[in-house]
Amino acid sequence: MSATTVTTRRSSKRPEEQLLDDVDLDLVAALQIAPRTPVNALAEILDSSPSTIARRLTRLREERLLRVVGRVDWPLITTENPRQVWIRCAPGRSREVAHHILELAEVQTLLLTTGHADIYCTVYPLAGTDIFDLLTNRLPGIPGIVSTESQLVLRAHTMGQSWRLHRLTDARSDRLREHTDPVTRERPTSYDQLTELERRALELMAANGRITAADIARELGISRSTAYRTSQALLESGAIWPRVEIEPTLLGYPLNALMSLTVLPHAIPAVLDTLGSHPSARYVSMVAGSVSMNHYGVFRDEEDLARFITTDLGAHPEIVTVNTCVAVRVLRRHWTDRDGVHLGRMHDGFLRHG
Repeated sequence: MSATTVTTRRSSKRPEEQLLDDVDLDLVAALQIAPRTPVNALAEILDSSPSTIARRLTRLREERLLRVVGRVDWPLITTENPRQVWIRCAPGRSREVAHHILELAEVQTLLLTTGHADIYCTVYPLAGTDIFDLLTNRLPGIPGIVSTESQLVLRAHTMGQSWRLHRLTDARSDRLREHTDPVTRERPTSYDQLTELERRALELMAANGRITAADIARELGISRSTAYRTSQALLESGAIWPRVEIEPTLLGYPLNALMSLTVLPHAIPAVLDTLGSHPSARYVSMVAGSVSMNHYGVFRDEEDLARFITTDLGAHPEIVTVNTCVAVRVLRRHWTDRDGVHLGRMHDGFLRHG
């Protein structure tokens, strides 16, 4: 009697990546293109059933793996452009320092990093914020911080909601874009330009980017038609943009890297355009500071990052220096605290500050 040998092929996926199957990934990719697409339309475009799509959405939301929120336009919540801040800590105190930084309402993103800095964060000067005091006193005064370097964002070429999981056909993507709200109205330039009703609706839409007019009407005690007109006015003016919050690790991109680049001045616009359209790009900005621009990207693995540095960055002779930090933990992104791949509460202090 001969023995039969069975060979089991191990999955190359990390445990976190196995939390989502192909149906989930298609759904995420669809929502990244058009976050407010109704369930029935999602089902039709993805060749699934409404019950399956609704069930998958509920699971992702209840297990804190995905959330659709709203990104409020900068001029409505800030008094000037954001800062990107690099922090060096005393040995062994990075986590303690990060815990204190998370208490600041102005901190939109926070990462523990390795490289030339121990912590990276983005700071938004909210209404009522004394940015000079924040950058020279409140932040560097946190026990355990050795030094800080802040860079003023001059141009933000690419934002987090622009990053996509590219797995849908062009035909499907085009059908999804029919469910987006293009900006067709004049953009408000300050929070004061919004009515009280618009402000209250804005808060609801910031917390839930898929909220319906019926839900807004019920929450605010207004008619459904008024709620619809109000929410559409906010969407069509660009006051708020729906976006998907999900950790890239779940989608096969566990490596977060931040590259500070020194670029010859005349070439900055072209390099911004090129790197801003790169598949890895989550936040690409021109800054005022010791470097010209920063590229925050997500990558599949170390080889993927190495290829980006040597090939993609290497294709630009105008890039003079590259300084790379790698995130070892993402603690907050878009005012939403993280526990690994799980999303915590979205801090709404950025809307109620001051």
